[in-house]
Parts: sequence; C-alpha cells; structure tokens
Amino acid sequence: MEIIDISRKFFQSEVYPGDPKPEAEILSEIGENYDCNLTAVHACSHTATHADAPLHFVEGGKSIDGLPLEPYIGPCTVMNVPDGVITGEYVDRYFPKKCERLLIKGGGKAFFMDSSAQELADRGLMLIGTDSLSVGCKGNQTGPHKAFLLSGVAVLEGLDLSAVEPGEYFLIAPPVCYDGLEGAPVRAVLIKDYIFWSK
Repeated sequence: MEIIDISRKFFQSEVYPGDPKPEAEILSEIGENYDCNLTAVHACSHTATHADAPLHFVEGGKSIDGLPLEPYIGPCTVMNVPDGVITGEYVDRYFPKKCERLLIKGGGKAFFMDSSAQELADRGLMLIGTDSLSVGCKGNQTGPHKAFLLSGVAVLEGLDLSAVEPGEYFLIAPPVCYDGLEGAPVRAVLIKDYIFWSK
C-alpha cells in the first residue's frame, strides 16, 4: 500500500493575498525551567491545505464542525488540467461524467468560473479539491465557492499534487474540528492501491 501525502507545509506555504502569514510562538522548551515543549500557532483558518465550509461564503451557512466527514474519505480521481480558467464548456468536454471526488492538478493555476463550478455540482459531486490557493480566481471568488458550497460539495484547497500522477486513488482528508469556524486545516493523503480498502 502506497500512501502519498498531498498536504502543504503549514509554515512554508504561500498564503492568499491579504491573509496573515502563520506564526509559531514558543511557550516553553524542555530545559531548566520546563518539562515539555509547547507552541502556540497564530494563523488564518485557510492556511496551507485546508477545507472550506459553507459559512465561508454563505451567511448562516454550516461551520466546518457541522459538515459530514463522508465526502472527505473515499475513492477519488486526480485529473490534470491546463493552467487557466476552467469553463463550463471545458467541463462538458473533458471532465468525467460520473465522479464523487475530483482533485484538480493544475500547477496551482487552474480556477473555476461560476458556470463550470455549477456544472460539476449539478452532477452530484461530493468533493472538489485543487492545488490552487482557491477554487476561484482574484475578482471571482464568490460565484464558484457558492456554486459548490450551496450544493453541498466539500471544498479542499491548497493541495500538493506535484508528485501525483492522474488516476484513481483513495482520499483521506478530514478537516480539523474547528467548532464554529468557516474553514480548517487538513492533513490530506492519497492511497494508491485503494482497492484493498474496499474488501
């Protein structure tokens, strides 16, 4: 069984423009005065590899702790997508018709338009993941996010798919249970020989 870590390093990852950079504050270190190491983390809930909840873009939407975990665990497809905007026409032409969990490998530069996000959501998709900082692009964040989140599609952003070949995998990527928040970090992994999990 091969496990592939598709999570980005928390303190080394690029942050979305305007978001605070994550910081680690050392509270204690093993030595003369302390028996343990202890660290406080200060960061945006959308730092590095993370999940978005409806509350991120939907007023009164569910927070991350109120979402089911099923979308984040199960068979998934990793798909290569050229850099740039993903249109509804591109989805119709190239995307799989039946897929519950889809991860987009676009070199961090593939983004959805409102129409393409809605097209995928209407197909019954459970989860969409991307190696970009966001499913949307600068100036067009609300539409794609709402298309997915209002349709109950789980959203993963900031994946590291650089070492992953397109194909079929088993995804394990539940978000941290941040009660009441609109997003949370994720430790995402792919299992290559996932067929053994179904027995």
